[in-house]
Amino acid sequence: MPTTLQAALLGIVQGVIEFLPISSTAHLLVGERLLGYDDPGGIFAVMIQLGSILAVMWLYRAKIVAVLTGLPSNAEARRFAFMILVATLPAIVAGALFSTFVKRVLYGSVTVIAVAFIAGGIVMLLVERFRPKPDVHDVDSLPVGRALAVGTWQALALVPGVSRSGGTIVAAMLMRVDRAAAAEFTFFLAMPTMAAAFVHDLLDVRHDLGSARGLEIAVGFVMAFLASACVVKPFLNYVQRSGFAPFAWYRIVVGLALFAAEAAGRL
Repeated sequence: MPTTLQAALLGIVQGVIEFLPISSTAHLLVGERLLGYDDPGGIFAVMIQLGSILAVMWLYRAKIVAVLTGLPSNAEARRFAFMILVATLPAIVAGALFSTFVKRVLYGSVTVIAVAFIAGGIVMLLVERFRPKPDVHDVDSLPVGRALAVGTWQALALVPGVSRSGGTIVAAMLMRVDRAAAAEFTFFLAMPTMAAAFVHDLLDVRHDLGSARGLEIAVGFVMAFLASACVVKPFLNYVQRSGFAPFAWYRIVVGLALFAAEAAGRL
């Protein structure tokens, strides 16, 4: 298979899955193995991530502009910005402390990914069934304390297979946040978190950028942007109607399949 086609497929995987609670990092790692795609230094994965970041920023551009322009005079805009900042800090601290270990040790383990998939799916099913009745139905009314707690759970997404969006959504639902509001909050939280992760990873691979395959990166970037832009709004609508149980079962099935593939020597 041509490498540009592999890059396009991986870009779609990144874009579609980044904001779903099923771990884009794990899917990219497994996808690269299955396709035989060589990504020295992880440059490709780092660069196409920016496509997903820009897509969600484009979709929520009106809200972003309203918050930024309202900071000098609008108390609600300042509260919203402070809430996002506070919720982002745990992931930034955890990334600074543990990202090197996670990438060197955990990223190469199919077992870790499989366990995280299955455990995450079980937790999602339990939360869907036993979650407390929500009292927050809008992102703007989310208390700052609860936002910080949700952001702390987000830090677990360093482990491949955990899912950044899955962790934040589950935590928010446990804290009495409505499904749709929980999903939307994770999109806003993704912007600074993913941007910080992108800058951190880019600094790590900056010395290898000269050897990067520009066309493959460009193709992957564009496909990630388009796929993310197409997925976010339908995902919100679907979650509002049907909940997260289908994603939970998907995680469990994929986790079991990964165990089977590893046992058969296919991964």
